[in-house]
Amino acid sequence: MPFPNIDPVAIAIGPIAIRWYALAYLFGVILGAGYGYLLLRNQRLWHRGASPFPARDIWDFAFWAMLAIVIGGRVGYVLFYNLPYYLENPTQIINTLDGGMSYHGGMLGLMLAAILFTRSKGGNWLSSLDLIAAVATIGIFLGRIANFINAELYGAPTDLPWGVVFPTDPLQVARHPSQLYEAALEGLLLFLIIRVATHVFYALRKPGLVAGIFAIGYALSRMAVELVRLPDIQLGYLYGGWLTMGQVLSLPILLGGLILVLYAATRRENPLRP
Repeated sequence: MPFPNIDPVAIAIGPIAIRWYALAYLFGVILGAGYGYLLLRNQRLWHRGASPFPARDIWDFAFWAMLAIVIGGRVGYVLFYNLPYYLENPTQIINTLDGGMSYHGGMLGLMLAAILFTRSKGGNWLSSLDLIAAVATIGIFLGRIANFINAELYGAPTDLPWGVVFPTDPLQVARHPSQLYEAALEGLLLFLIIRVATHVFYALRKPGLVAGIFAIGYALSRMAVELVRLPDIQLGYLYGGWLTMGQVLSLPILLGGLILVLYAATRRENPLRP
């Protein structure tokens, strides 16, 4: 099917151009903070009725989150995906106009920000990771839609009827819209799964459980989509024409998720602990 050919620039006023990709980051944080506020305000969802920090503080944390995502995402891309180039061209490290953000780096930065912010408020840092897990899917969904609009990170050639011919593809062949696969799996589906976990099974009452569910769901989704998504051209496949850097970086996330779920499911309460 033909590419919808949406202009990557959402708003242009003279020399100032605002891209859909930047708006995806902005609205991902704003909508995530709004949803997080609702979760934090509902004390009955949380372990012992105590959220990691007061709901009103979510807007302060949103500022931390935006910086952490951008800095972590950029540092992650430099280290994981194109380090030799940036060692030779260090001034390009801060140039994000042509893309170059790593989800894994952004998530590490966000996790660190959540832990530090929560500790400053005297809250449970594992519950703060659960909060991040519950809202992160919103930003992932918007970010992958922006990747599709930018005609980047597309997949391998396909004969399936929903294959898309991307304008940036030099071969001009139908390809898997892997960005939309990730938006559906890592964004929409994972959001629904976590929503059921938090509001039907009260998973937030077991610190670390929601974070573990998110990590497992994200890692499995990413590793599956990577089978049809083209790897970054400067890296290519790492092994056998199928193993990518995205899959390698998702393995520790999967392992961490399994550990968190196991810990949360088997953790015993100390009745003497306030």
